[in-house]
Amino acid sequence: MNKKLAAALSGGAVLVVALSGCSSSSKDSGPDPKLVAWAKTVCEAVPAQDAKIRSANASIAAIATDSNLPPKDAQKTYAQAFQDMADGYKALADAISHAGAPPGVKGGAQRQQDAAKNLAGLSTAYVDLKKKVDGLDTKDQGKFAQGLHDVADQTKEIGKQNNSGTEALKRLEQGDVQEAIAKQPSCKVKASSSAPATSG
Repeated sequence: MNKKLAAALSGGAVLVVALSGCSSSSKDSGPDPKLVAWAKTVCEAVPAQDAKIRSANASIAAIATDSNLPPKDAQKTYAQAFQDMADGYKALADAISHAGAPPGVKGGAQRQQDAAKNLAGLSTAYVDLKKKVDGLDTKDQGKFAQGLHDVADQTKEIGKQNNSGTEALKRLEQGDVQEAIAKQPSCKVKASSSAPATSG
């Protein structure tokens, strides 16, 4: 399988980087303790789910250059990877949804709902991809390759969802919310180990 297809198939990990907890502003008092508690609830979900999504991407990248891999093995790897991505994004959506609106933040409820909705949408999209991969014809190499190309086309659409999801998370993370997130060790660990997709 070619590398372009592999790149298209492994487009998931960029989104969670938005929860990066960049350094805070010059406020002496710091953010509201209630907001810090809210950020802790959200951030606790990030490392495990981010690791799951990154691992799924890594497994896709690992088999992408193996042209000798039997279709059935490739199918199994893709299906598991897409399921892991779906689970990871759903858990993040649930964490943001269950945390509720960030306390004392203007427009916080809408920003929180937008972020949760985008992550839940990504989860659903990856569930659909898994179903598509499960249905591929592994007995015919040509049909299987064509099926994977169709899957790759679908991941381009997911890439657009990724972008809107990243924007939704950035909006959620503005101002005092960003300060509160910056105080969370779990988000700090996440930020230092992630690709530099956001500037802090």
